[in-house]
Amino acid sequence: MRAVFATGLLALAASCAAFSSAAAQPVTLTVQVTGVESSEGKVVVGLCPRSFDEKDCTAGQSVAAKAGTMRFTFRAVPSGSYAVAVYHDVNGNGRLDKQLIGVPAEPYGFSNDVGRIGPPSFNGARVAVTAPATTINVRLARIGR
Repeated sequence: MRAVFATGLLALAASCAAFSSAAAQPVTLTVQVTGVESSEGKVVVGLCPRSFDEKDCTAGQSVAAKAGTMRFTFRAVPSGSYAVAVYHDVNGNGRLDKQLIGVPAEPYGFSNDVGRIGPPSFNGARVAVTAPATTINVRLARIGR
């Protein structure tokens, strides 16, 4: 799972700004992912407190895809600011596939729907996560949709 998560996130968010997340009361964070195209492969979700870099996105989940809407729950997350990166590994090869020019070939999405027209802005994707619970919505789509 770590390899799938790390490889996909590195491909998805190659360059973004960093920030600090304040540790405080634990939060139950729900990531609601819409637009899952099919039940093929896996959906990979990364919770990123400082940047989209692999070393900074240590909380993640990878689950068998289910067409439509999926929900991922992260428990005891320190309150603060986070960005969420998601991709649908449709063919199950353990990475986010890219087109010849380097853009994602599989569905992807970020919190606040950043990254649809160019590289995702980490600061633009940040969402405040506060106690007792927060829900972040992420829409999966292919490039240009």
